[in-house]
Amino acid sequence: MTVSAEPFSPALRRSVGVVMIGATLSFLDSTVVNVAVHTLSADLHAGLGTVQWVVTAYLLALAAVIPVTGWAARRFGAARLYVVALAVFTVGSALCACSPSVGTLIASRVLQGVGGGAIMPVGAMIWTAQASKAQMGRVMALIAVPVVLAPTLGPAVGGLLVQGIGWQAIFWLNVPFGVVGTALAVRLLPRGPAGDAEPLDVTGLVLASAGIVGITYGLAELGAAAGPDTAAAVALSAGSAALAGFVVHALRAKQPLLDLRLYGNRAFTAASVATFALGAANFGGMILMPLYFQTVRGENVVIAGLLIAPTGIGALLAAPFTDRYGAGATAFTGAAVLAVATVPFAFLTATTSYTLLCLVMVVRGIGFGLSIIPATTAAYRALPPDKIPDATPQLNVLQRVGGAIGTAVLTVVLDGRLGHRPSRAGQAGAFGTTFLWVLAITVAAAVPAVVLARAELHARRRTAVSRLAEATGTER
Repeated sequence: MTVSAEPFSPALRRSVGVVMIGATLSFLDSTVVNVAVHTLSADLHAGLGTVQWVVTAYLLALAAVIPVTGWAARRFGAARLYVVALAVFTVGSALCACSPSVGTLIASRVLQGVGGGAIMPVGAMIWTAQASKAQMGRVMALIAVPVVLAPTLGPAVGGLLVQGIGWQAIFWLNVPFGVVGTALAVRLLPRGPAGDAEPLDVTGLVLASAGIVGITYGLAELGAAAGPDTAAAVALSAGSAALAGFVVHALRAKQPLLDLRLYGNRAFTAASVATFALGAANFGGMILMPLYFQTVRGENVVIAGLLIAPTGIGALLAAPFTDRYGAGATAFTGAAVLAVATVPFAFLTATTSYTLLCLVMVVRGIGFGLSIIPATTAAYRALPPDKIPDATPQLNVLQRVGGAIGTAVLTVVLDGRLGHRPSRAGQAGAFGTTFLWVLAITVAAAVPAVVLARAELHARRRTAVSRLAEATGTER
């Protein structure tokens, strides 16, 4: 089924352009600091365990702020909240660059994460309010550019800046773009209504934030420890308990922070599960190839970062095709392509051709682009416009937590295999075995895509029957 190419309005084009600036900065900073950990440890005279909080603090701040973005957008207006979020992110970036100690840097990263966590959910609310359901897929394809490319290119950009200038440069990079993006947002984004919001669900906010932060921290600790860890176990248990409490509270409250009743919609539920699983498969798998290039092939961080760029290129090649057919069928096709393209990585050796790896990564990127973008589009299309502010934070949380779970699990699996294989050939085999886990996660992601495709097929049949009945009644 081909979707009508309804043209974008000038206001929608401006909104997409402005949101892409902030989204790129937010997603770039999720990975750009990773390559600077050792440099930060030396320059700031702190242990790696302490410096690791520079990465973790940003992720925790992102996780904590996302649940409240829907309510805040209704209370203050999405455009106003976006301007504030991008400004806070920019100020936080400048403070990071000027930090004289690791403690100041960690605090500045928290501020940066508070702004960065609100940018993408609020930006999505802005453009979904302006786009029709027929336009949603093409808008999602444009927004997917920073979502896919920024984390992929982050390690390479970070490596170049750290080696050429210094660690401060990875934060100064955000400042001019943040200032320009904020100015454009003030001038170009439409000012929607503000103040039309229910009282803040404080109990829900505390439970949701504690749950998401606990799980995010626990997964980060689990991945860093590469195995069982007491702090990770406590955090995961506390986070799971808080989330369970939030679910019970949200289903009973008259005006919950997040409307979990949205999952009563079968299409939205299937799309959400697919988004979660695909986030785990892609972003979890994304951490393996840079490690392979550095550990097995001996490449430096810049070359390793550049060698994974073909994944982003593949996703861009897929972008024009993400909205030409039904979202469910396209998501399933993408998951199938992603699974097939993952198979060659299960046979990695210490001498596998770089050309072959880059070509397969392009195909894998195409699979990711054809799966994650339509799945998210289908989630939005399944809901009425007034439910978008509730759905957007939930989809962002699912994608980010899915990526965190995938990263933690695969890191633990890889470390367990590497510990028993000191030779380069053995290490390559360890990566190959770990990619079998990636393959299993990818296959699992195809299941909700099938459910989504079936739900869409039934919906189209019901629409056709309804139209036929109306036409028949008119003739009579």
